[in-house]
Amino acid sequence: MKGKIRWFILALVFVATGLSFLDRQVLSMTIIKIQEELNITDVQYGVINTGFLISYALMFTIAGRLIDKIGAKLGLTLSVAIWSIASVLHGVMSGFYHLLMFRFLLGVGEGGCFPGAAKTVYEWFGKRERALANGIAIGGSAIGAVVAPPLTIIISGNYGWRWAFIIPGVFGVLWVLVWGTISWRKKRADKQQREVNVPLKRAEGISFLEIIKNRSARVFVLMRLLLDPVFYFLMFWVPKYLSEERGLSFDRIGELFWIPFMALGISNIIGGWISDKLIAKNLSVNAARKWVMGIAALLTLIAPFITRVSSVELAVGFMAIMMLAHGFWITNYVTAISDIFGKYATSTVVGLSGTAGAIAGMLVNPIIGMVVQKYSYAPLWWVAGIMYPLAFIIMVMFIPNLNPITVRHSIKVKA
Repeated sequence: MKGKIRWFILALVFVATGLSFLDRQVLSMTIIKIQEELNITDVQYGVINTGFLISYALMFTIAGRLIDKIGAKLGLTLSVAIWSIASVLHGVMSGFYHLLMFRFLLGVGEGGCFPGAAKTVYEWFGKRERALANGIAIGGSAIGAVVAPPLTIIISGNYGWRWAFIIPGVFGVLWVLVWGTISWRKKRADKQQREVNVPLKRAEGISFLEIIKNRSARVFVLMRLLLDPVFYFLMFWVPKYLSEERGLSFDRIGELFWIPFMALGISNIIGGWISDKLIAKNLSVNAARKWVMGIAALLTLIAPFITRVSSVELAVGFMAIMMLAHGFWITNYVTAISDIFGKYATSTVVGLSGTAGAIAGMLVNPIIGMVVQKYSYAPLWWVAGIMYPLAFIIMVMFIPNLNPITVRHSIKVKA
């Protein structure tokens, strides 16, 4: 029973991250109908999206820090409850200000999703299973991205666009009720205490300032600053690329665009599984995580060829390889954070890096638009192919070993 409960918990986290991506994508699928009914302009829609990104970026860090203090169970309970209620409220909005407020609230809730997921995995899984568990937890988001478009179209077509927000929100509320029934006894506490080599009671006393001062934490934040704009480019600009550069119809884009996200979901899990298998074969944690991340970085070098192949299907296949590489990377990236910071500050560092990535995404998106308008998409694909190898080199140089933090490290623990 002890072994089964943690896999059940992991399955619930998979569902939660899936709901997170599903709930945030409903608006992009229904905005045309909403604009027609509520007279919301394109400028107002841009402001609404910015409102979500601002609250999402801020809450990544705030929620990450909070979850390190209150624990994963309560942290995810609050996070999923807030964004699910916000999703339901989307279904009763009557104008721009309602949508702006509810979208901001959605970002407040969703900001705690991935820090909470990382913390849950750390609390229930040891280092030999942690990468696979993180891959499953994160993989839910990719599946949510795959499911969102057809599900939204089906619900909107049969019941109207308002129910496309309400039904997923209700499922989120039900998730919270199920999550709340789990007995959270931290059965792995003794094992994790041995892994971290510092008394668990003292782990809660790390100051936020000391985390920021830690070199490894700063390097993890820097990597997200470099790489999240690439991921946002793949998410937000590929449909326009396929339409403007490849001449595809809206329906044809819908037929192809899910493929890279499916590759992402699969690679989240496989990337973690490979890393754990390498550890099982007596490779060190440091070597296992970095081998998989290094391979992922090499795979992204395919990006510049996306603009050079004549076949649209082959170009989408190369995009799928890019997403496959990102799945390998992000699973082992989050796991590497937990390998180093453990119970001390896993959620905080995941949150800080997520905030940095979201801010970078907001700042870089207008630049992407300028490059596309003045030149083409080709320079962007070159940059996308370079960034992962650059981030990997930085990691190898400045985090030579993924050693768990102790009293002897740069982070000091309060008595």
